[in-house]
Amino acid sequence: MTTLQQPQHPVLGAVVAITGVLDGVADANPSFMATDQKATALVEIARAKAQLAELELRVIATAADVAAEAAARDVAAWLHHHTHQRPETLRADLRLASALDRTYGLVAAAMRTGACNLAQAHVIVNALDELPADLDPEVRIRAEQTLVAYATEFDPARLRRLGRRILDVIAPEIAEAEEARRLAAEEAHARKKTRLSMRRLGDGTTRITAVVPDAAADRLATNLEAFASPRREDGTRTETGEFLPYDRRLGRALCQLLETLDPARLPIHGGDATTVIVTIDLDQLRKEAGIAQTIGGTALTASEVRRLACTANILPAVLGGDSEVLDLGRKQRLFTAAQRRAMLLRSATCEAEGCDIPGTWSEAHHWIEWTRGGATDPDNAALLCSHHHHRAHDPAFTHERLPNGDIRFTRRT
Repeated sequence: MTTLQQPQHPVLGAVVAITGVLDGVADANPSFMATDQKATALVEIARAKAQLAELELRVIATAADVAAEAAARDVAAWLHHHTHQRPETLRADLRLASALDRTYGLVAAAMRTGACNLAQAHVIVNALDELPADLDPEVRIRAEQTLVAYATEFDPARLRRLGRRILDVIAPEIAEAEEARRLAAEEAHARKKTRLSMRRLGDGTTRITAVVPDAAADRLATNLEAFASPRREDGTRTETGEFLPYDRRLGRALCQLLETLDPARLPIHGGDATTVIVTIDLDQLRKEAGIAQTIGGTALTASEVRRLACTANILPAVLGGDSEVLDLGRKQRLFTAAQRRAMLLRSATCEAEGCDIPGTWSEAHHWIEWTRGGATDPDNAALLCSHHHHRAHDPAFTHERLPNGDIRFTRRT
């Protein structure tokens, strides 16, 4: 006798009935439904999904014997093997099933009527689990009642925010102290998890992976947005027509942020501010295709060194024929704040022809390169955005100043 031929429990009977009804509409084409019928069907399907999810969780909560009979670690592992669902989703559902069965009957009841969907149930239970362990049981029940009622009005994202501040609604007299305790614990947890790793990929790039506190991430995002170019109307293309996805813009912004940090304001170690030292032979520096190297061993083109020489966090060590240091310094090559203000009075935007990047976001470029004896003076300077500053040091382009003061870039042929 098969399982489906045995005397049926009402739950199994319901499952068989549901699958049978669905089989009956397998070939039905909803294209021919009236608009109001489609609308009703969509809402009722969503409600039915919530009800079916609660039924599944109810069975999962009592199915430890299923896992034990198959020597599976738990019912989530058993389900992964038999149904090929994502294991992390199944483990989360198992935790939710246990919580509903053991503690949160009001959430389960709301799911049974379709008033609370699976995603909302996860959010509500997480919020209730975050409440203080010594909270008055009556306050905890009011919190569950309130969040279940909110489920009829708010999606999971807004429910999560409401759940974090639920004590403000139901017990304001203890909410402030609890919020302070929760934030302190959250900040300590964030500090404990903070880490950053860098791995060379071998193709001239490095993968940076970081976990940082939200406050630090917000600060970084604000700084990167300040360096990212203003959004175009279509939000996707640069002034050259190049498609530039947002993540690439942020990546470039990070590079620009690092290049414009003021070493004098960074922590001192080893007797000097944090500075990258680049070594390059004088002959190599003068070549279009010359090669330089950082103390850490990273190779750079001479054109990149000439561009970086305009910024504040690189110290070029120019070497003679016997690797004698001919020049080691930056005192005379960096434009002062007053000089930059003078340049901004001359041009409010990047001086490249047709570029509208604000001058405050641009970099001061030596018209006659500092490496070739150019003076650090506004008369020998141009304000260029990061994109055009790269082009100014790119041997594939020439540039000239037009009578109106704009700088025109032309690709070499």
